[in-house]
Amino acid sequence: MTGPTLLPPDPNFAHASEETVWRALVDQVPEHWTIIAGQHLADGEREYEIDLLVLIPDHAIVSLEVKGGSVWVEDGQWRQASREGDLVIDPVRQAEVGKYAARRYVEGDPRWSRGRVHWSQGVVLASSAVAQDFSLPDLPRRLVHGRDDIDALAGRLADAARANVDGHRAPTQEDCDLVAEILRGRALPLRDVVAMAAERDESTTRLTAEQAMLLKVTRLLNRVEVRGGAGSGKTMLALTQARVLARGADGRPRQRVALLCNSIGLASYFKRELAGERYNRRPALVGTFEELAAHLGVTEFGTRQDTDFWEVELPRRMGELAAELPDGKKFDAIIVDEAQDFADSWWVPLLRSLVDEETGGLHVYSDENQRVFPRFGRPPVQLVPLVLDHNLRNTQQIADVFSPLAPMRMRAMGGDGPEVTFVPTPAGEDPVDAADSCVDELLDEGWRPEDVARRASGTRCRSTCRRAKGRRGTGTPSGTRSPSSTGTFSGARGSSGARSCCASTTPAPTTGRRRSSTSGCRGRPTGSVVGNPELITAMGGPDVARRLRIG
Repeated sequence: MTGPTLLPPDPNFAHASEETVWRALVDQVPEHWTIIAGQHLADGEREYEIDLLVLIPDHAIVSLEVKGGSVWVEDGQWRQASREGDLVIDPVRQAEVGKYAARRYVEGDPRWSRGRVHWSQGVVLASSAVAQDFSLPDLPRRLVHGRDDIDALAGRLADAARANVDGHRAPTQEDCDLVAEILRGRALPLRDVVAMAAERDESTTRLTAEQAMLLKVTRLLNRVEVRGGAGSGKTMLALTQARVLARGADGRPRQRVALLCNSIGLASYFKRELAGERYNRRPALVGTFEELAAHLGVTEFGTRQDTDFWEVELPRRMGELAAELPDGKKFDAIIVDEAQDFADSWWVPLLRSLVDEETGGLHVYSDENQRVFPRFGRPPVQLVPLVLDHNLRNTQQIADVFSPLAPMRMRAMGGDGPEVTFVPTPAGEDPVDAADSCVDELLDEGWRPEDVARRASGTRCRSTCRRAKGRRGTGTPSGTRSPSSTGTFSGARGSSGARSCCASTTPAPTTGRRRSSTSGCRGRPTGSVVGNPELITAMGGPDVARRLRIG
């Protein structure tokens, strides 16, 4: 036998007497009964609490008021001994109003259309004796149960319920099940993975003491390079610094600021975050190196494959235009995020875009281990190096799996989360199909499409993007099953808001290890790695493979 239905299964009791009676009933009643402990109800007038509500199919629904200690009747009043002295109580009234409150709530629920059933009440004096010939006008002996009755309490409740004085029908098993369901409430909030991730995002977007200290330092120094691994909060610090300089702070005037990067996705993220700032208190320019070129007056651009244009011709032309730019169009400070992807030749037009090339602000945020393009550029000026060594953006689990890819030992401070999952695919099998299934599972768990990013390495990018486009269609409708962010590992920049990542891995170029770090270490609370085990091991190394439980 499984025993009766208990709601809640392991209740907490305010008084030991209530637990004594509850345990006695649990041991005595048949399995088709339901015992609800500590049922709270409220209406527009007051709150109610039923110590025990016993649902007895084919008999009644019984509201029980339990009293412990010494309880007696004196001069027509119920009294109970306590440490503060004798208290006047009214257990009969308490059982009755609880019964009526529960009945009103059940009958007012839209799921109830069964008419009225038999409801009853009773009083249990767990420690006091009750004479067999006890009687009160409002409490016949069958409805009061003393300490000597507890061993047979279940039978007494059933017998008392048979005296159906109100004439309403006895509840069926289905009636009792529905009453229990209604009393649990309806349209309740469910476990929400998105809400939990949002709360975590809020905590990681607040500056830590370490970051706040560095921000103060950068206010005193005009030429700074902040180094840190993926997840260390460099981007958040760069964004905050851009806001502070543009607004003016600590008695310093507002500055004309450019916030630059090389990633279109990251630039889009910066623009979204700064969109709510007042026009005269946000950076004058937010965008990519190409957008700086357009600001300077460049109108024609080469193809993405034309390396000579981007690293020779364009910087030369930008330098010429910047030198001719009036001071009103130049910048007091330039902030560069993901600076490791800037070419050597790009820094000249940046410096010429400053109002003062010698002392103007240049604030660089970089991580050599996240370099995507083989440019290896360095600013041609002296910068004060500062280091971030805390991983704030990732859960402990994600930070642990990908820590071997970080350029330095970092302390994980991103909180707890689910384990990173590895989905193996045999050699020759398309891992994008497995990644699609992984995405579907995340959506079934409650993640929204805009919360899911899916990344592929190497030649899989075109196939991945093409499939995503086919799934989305034109004018993506609400409720689409496609991830909002799909592309290469390097394109993961700017998708930090996507809270789950499925990385589908196929042969990648020599930067595969760094790109794995770039995608795997984005700020996410949960992640999955999909691909051939041997390839994952080759790209991430044996330490990452061991942490993914490969082999």
